[in-house]
Amino acid sequence: MSRLPRGALLLGAAGGLLPHAALAHSPLDILGGTEGIPALLSAVALAILWGAYIIGARRLPPKRGEAWYLHAGMLIAALALFGPFDDWAKTSSAMHMTQHMLLMVVIPPLWVLGRPLPQWRAASGDLARPLWQPLLRLARYPLLTALIHGTMIWVWHAPGPYMIAVEHVWWHLLEHLCFLLSGWLFWWSVLRGSAINTGKAMVALLLTLMHTGLLGALLTFAKAPIYDEARSLADQQLAGLIMWVPGGLAYILAISWLGYAWLRRHT
Repeated sequence: MSRLPRGALLLGAAGGLLPHAALAHSPLDILGGTEGIPALLSAVALAILWGAYIIGARRLPPKRGEAWYLHAGMLIAALALFGPFDDWAKTSSAMHMTQHMLLMVVIPPLWVLGRPLPQWRAASGDLARPLWQPLLRLARYPLLTALIHGTMIWVWHAPGPYMIAVEHVWWHLLEHLCFLLSGWLFWWSVLRGSAINTGKAMVALLLTLMHTGLLGALLTFAKAPIYDEARSLADQQLAGLIMWVPGGLAYILAISWLGYAWLRRHT
């Protein structure tokens, strides 16, 4: 029998070890298995949006105040999506609701006040025009965007979808997308809409304040856990108060700001 070259023996020995080493250091292991993919996709999407804004800002400098709003919104989004909120939300309804409030009444208004579209357009050119134009046309109708956003709020806070989002990472990602996208449309429509639509914008905010307050009250005054019998009733009641009071305050401030702007134009 012919002797194999020493190099071939070494390669064969290494080859026997490679599958095990590859599996042990698989990127999916680092991410925590396939359940880490939605978080990775979210991080990539956020990084692309943030990076595109920074590139566009070099070509078309924004106002300093607008840049601060945008960067604050992006930073809070990173903390809300990739901080400890996701882990806490699995066992605490109050922390889950805190995350929802950040995604609905904090991050979208900051993005809207930051007015990032000119910078995104400067970075992408006409590439994203088919995406922006339908959204901007839809944002002309405050009551319609309020209806879309309200539907997302009630659907994802119903017991079934709520628990599916808690237990399955892909559904959790979809829930976050629904809150952020519908929230961005809603807040853009009411804060950046035409002055002619100020009255409709105030009505849209008032209706949103009322129905989210109702949902918060239902959670607060429920006599038993709505989402999971194993969850604490007191924790659920705290979640309801978070939606009801801090969440409602955001809508009240927006109504007040629009009312003040309307009075300045007519006095």
